Amino acid sequence: MQRTLSFLSDLSQNNSRDWFQANKEVYDAAHEEMIAFADKLLSEMNSHDVIGTPSGRKSLYRIYRDVRFSKDKTPYKTHWAGRMRRAGAERRGGYYYKIGLKESYAVGGFFGPNAKDLLHFRNQIALDADPLRSILESKAFKTTFGELQGEQLKTAPKGFEKDHPEIDLLRYKQYFIRHDFTQEQVLDADFPKTVSETFRKMRPFFDCMTEMITTDLNGIPLV
Repeated sequence: MQRTLSFLSDLSQNNSRDWFQANKEVYDAAHEEMIAFADKLLSEMNSHDVIGTPSGRKSLYRIYRDVRFSKDKTPYKTHWAGRMRRAGAERRGGYYYKIGLKESYAVGGFFGPNAKDLLHFRNQIALDADPLRSILESKAFKTTFGELQGEQLKTAPKGFEKDHPEIDLLRYKQYFIRHDFTQEQVLDADFPKTVSETFRKMRPFFDCMTEMITTDLNGIPLV
């Protein structure tokens, strides 16, 4: 990933269209390196999950920024990122990775559940939060991911009491987990395997949340 990081370093100091066009070959080389990384990651991922994203290239986000509604008019992102979608209605949640100069990480979870799904999550948690809590409080989870992340309400969501015993989990509007990598890990030849293994360790969390969203409050499958 040396080409990738070197390109990002140069881009962060020369974030302009003129520089980018003059260094298009450098960008192309870094882009191809990222595609190769994403292809290897996808292959590794399909050994322990079923991914609907058809190729590594398709997982990558564009490096061009949408500046229409931003005060920051720099035209390019100074990191690479991508998302891999789990395949099938029986598999929920998504995988996301970011590679940058200041931070590189893997994230997985439910980033923008719609109102119906969010309410269903909350109803399931209110009914029985023990399965989710057992995962979040396990040593393996805490060692790799620390704690549950995501935007939260400041108070109780509509329909739930402020003193509900599971209120700390009910306030979440997103449910995701994250693991950060060192630059040494990013530069290692086995980095795709390292990222894939991190995603594999998310499976208990994914499986628990998937069971919630694919069953009714009586445990009967919805899909």
